[in-house]
Amino acid sequence: MKLIVVLLFAILALLAAKGRFLSFRSQSPADYTGTGPTFQMKENLNGEILSEGLIYGPDGKMSNSFVARMVGKWDGNTGTLSEFFTYSNGKTMTRKWYLKLGTGNTFIATADDIVGEGHGTISGSTVKLTYRIILPEDAGGHTLDVTDWMYLTENGVIMNRSEMRKFGIKVAELIATMRPAPKTKAAHLNGTNGYDTAAETRTLQ
Repeated sequence: MKLIVVLLFAILALLAAKGRFLSFRSQSPADYTGTGPTFQMKENLNGEILSEGLIYGPDGKMSNSFVARMVGKWDGNTGTLSEFFTYSNGKTMTRKWYLKLGTGNTFIATADDIVGEGHGTISGSTVKLTYRIILPEDAGGHTLDVTDWMYLTENGVIMNRSEMRKFGIKVAELIATMRPAPKTKAAHLNGTNGYDTAAETRTLQ
């Protein structure tokens, strides 16, 4: 009987170790030192950004999806990132991050639905941000611990992955892309003594 108990504890310990050291949570900013392209907060989180994402529940199945428009603005080392979400279930949400670059490669992030401060680290092509978020009442009102990673790719697209946990247990995961919004311009037409007004809203190719 004692042997069975010892084996059960050993199995639980192995599972806990796997979850901590062989998973998403095991990565650290040091793993990405020197990687490129270098993530520049004031450049890569600036202007209009378009995002699409998927949200997975604790069973690993997709529970919701969203599209979002974000607008980043900076004044020195202080910035804001306004977010406007539309979810596949018809709900909409507006949030706003307040960002402050610190010494070295660190920064602080706050928002109305964040408990205290979020703490971020910039390393190579990545950003890690940890914080505690309070869900809206219609989503249960729970307070979750979030680990948020952003990975900058060569073409300027940011891949975002987040894990949300309660009491150490993963309850949700988010996968999203963030990319600069396409720019538009007015086009002059030869022989018309004017410009193509329709081109003002035409996406540049």
